[in-house]
Amino acid sequence: MNSATTTLLVIGGGPGGYVAAIRAGQLGIATILVEGDSLGGTCLNIGCIPSKALIHAAEEFDKVRHYANNSPLGIKADAARIDIGRTVQWKDGIVKKLTGGVGVLLKKNGVQVVKGWARVVDGKTVELKLVGVEEPMRIHCQHLLLATGSQAVELPFMPFGGAVVSATEALSPATLPKRLVVVGAGYIGLELGIAYRKLGAQVAVVEAMDRILPAYDEELSKPVGAALKRLGIDVHLGCNVEGLNAAGDAVRIRDAAANETGLEADRVLVAVGRRPATTGWGLENLLLDMNGRAVRVDNQCQTSMRHVWAIGDITGEPMLAHRAMAQGEMVADIISGKRRHFTPSAIPAVCFTDPEIVVVGMTPQDAERAGIDFMSANFPFAANGRAMTIESTDGFVRVVARKDNHLIVGWQAVGRGVSELSAAFSQSIELGAVLEDVAGTIHAHPTLGEAVQEAALRALGHALHI
Repeated sequence: MNSATTTLLVIGGGPGGYVAAIRAGQLGIATILVEGDSLGGTCLNIGCIPSKALIHAAEEFDKVRHYANNSPLGIKADAARIDIGRTVQWKDGIVKKLTGGVGVLLKKNGVQVVKGWARVVDGKTVELKLVGVEEPMRIHCQHLLLATGSQAVELPFMPFGGAVVSATEALSPATLPKRLVVVGAGYIGLELGIAYRKLGAQVAVVEAMDRILPAYDEELSKPVGAALKRLGIDVHLGCNVEGLNAAGDAVRIRDAAANETGLEADRVLVAVGRRPATTGWGLENLLLDMNGRAVRVDNQCQTSMRHVWAIGDITGEPMLAHRAMAQGEMVADIISGKRRHFTPSAIPAVCFTDPEIVVVGMTPQDAERAGIDFMSANFPFAANGRAMTIESTDGFVRVVARKDNHLIVGWQAVGRGVSELSAAFSQSIELGAVLEDVAGTIHAHPTLGEAVQEAALRALGHALHI
């Protein structure tokens, strides 16, 4: 059996794993990265990047269809058509460019990439089944970093296959369905459901809870609910999915009163969440402390076994690529001898629905639960000039701050393009800004960012444009 020795062995080439490996290479740490599939993991290949590409294509197609009818902008266009095969090809081109770039960066920084599937033997030894090679390989390491990510949750009574798909298949459709049923009204289900509706499919969404986007507060999700209605998406709340009918062309759902109905479907997207990828690669051999299905880590991402680290989705919520990246960079720094801890003041979360939602830090509900005496203020995009010029006045920016010293503890926004405000939100909290800091900062006009300043001004009692 071939063998190799390294200082750091990273299992998983997703955002957390590849960033950790790149940073380790920059620091001169001998590093091997093992990945059985494509570099970039779920995010670059079948998640964040391809979904945003499909959402953009759907948005542009919907605009042309809008212009073909009656646009207040005076734009006229012929009836719109879409070649979904070419759309997928364009999306795949973006993915290929980004994953190829990751490979170049790893090579540039001296990281050895091994294409194969890992099985952990112990905390210092991993056995690999190399792609296209019969003989297995063993790698011995001083530090083992687990970055295996997560996988879509499957419904046991309606497993993936045929017409039942996960987000992976939904992002690379060979054809567009006439009728799509989405199971789950969380951010993945609604992002893709809205995209498919804009591409021309009839869409129905089924959610067991009594409202959409249950992870977000109702004030933020309300404009998204209005958009679903405007787009003609049927929403069935408080309903459980029972499975497919005998013919396989409808989804059986049961409401709170036990009434059963069928929703016709050519395709069914199951988007009921993701779970840490902890099986099939020998994690049980390490006997690590667990937090439910996730690997338990401390504030340095160290597991219960010395020199075994875990980052990203395998460590549980929040399952966000940027969280994994920050953790990966930190672990590499710690291995190199630097003193680091993962204690961010806030991690931004973005929902790329129409309109978008961004949450950073505490919501008013969070602050109330924490016993903080807080103040909160909204500024509506209906009073923002830039929002008017891009035909998107739905939504608002909200700030949450302590009453005693005006320290900002949270920002939220819902509206078109508000994902781009997340950096400003995060920076203000990390830098310990108070309301007066943001209110006194000159914001460019006309921009959506003016609503950030106006929200701070309104919290202080003197908003200028409302």
